[in-house]
Amino acid sequence: MAFNLASSLRTASARTAPLIASRAVVRPTAAFVNQQINPFSTSSKMAQQQGTSSGQPIAVLNQEIVPRLPSHSPMLFAKKKEKNLSFETIAKELGREEVAVAAIFYGQAQASEQDIKKLCQVLEISEPALFATEITGFPDRGHSMEMPPKEPLIYRLYEIVQNYGYAYKAVMNEKFGDGIMSAISFSTKVEKETDDKGDWCKITLRGKWLPYSRF
Repeated sequence: MAFNLASSLRTASARTAPLIASRAVVRPTAAFVNQQINPFSTSSKMAQQQGTSSGQPIAVLNQEIVPRLPSHSPMLFAKKKEKNLSFETIAKELGREEVAVAAIFYGQAQASEQDIKKLCQVLEISEPALFATEITGFPDRGHSMEMPPKEPLIYRLYEIVQNYGYAYKAVMNEKFGDGIMSAISFSTKVEKETDDKGDWCKITLRGKWLPYSRF
């Protein structure tokens, strides 16, 4: 019987291939290692969203108003500053409007259980630590500022109501009748518009119209 050297070598190679493959070293990826070291680590997409889309600095907490805020406010703002995240970025992760998320930070809006868990994930906060704060309770609204407000930007909003309050009321009454615009069945957002004259701030207030009851 003729001996075929080439065929024998191919057969031997085929038999040893599984053994060699079984001894191959499987090296974990950098992403896997990072996840084991820091299970709270956010995605590369989140890392790319640090800062603001406008290029302006992120909003941080004014220490002078801390005594008037609930205990979760400094915790949330500290992590927001540490991670350099804007309210726009955090709001996208929570699936809510920026103003609503900012109101949660200041203790002026209620956070759902899902909101709290998402905040823990995005800001890398321990769930037991955040759930132990006042964020799980009912907001004590209206205590975060003095009236009239002293901060110039907030005072400008107050001044708008001073100047146009009765004008708003008159036009609303003509359009809707005797009643009020709800601040509970309500939403608001801030938008930036730019034209050849510069940047413009657009604030939308949308509230359900509540007619006064006749009795």
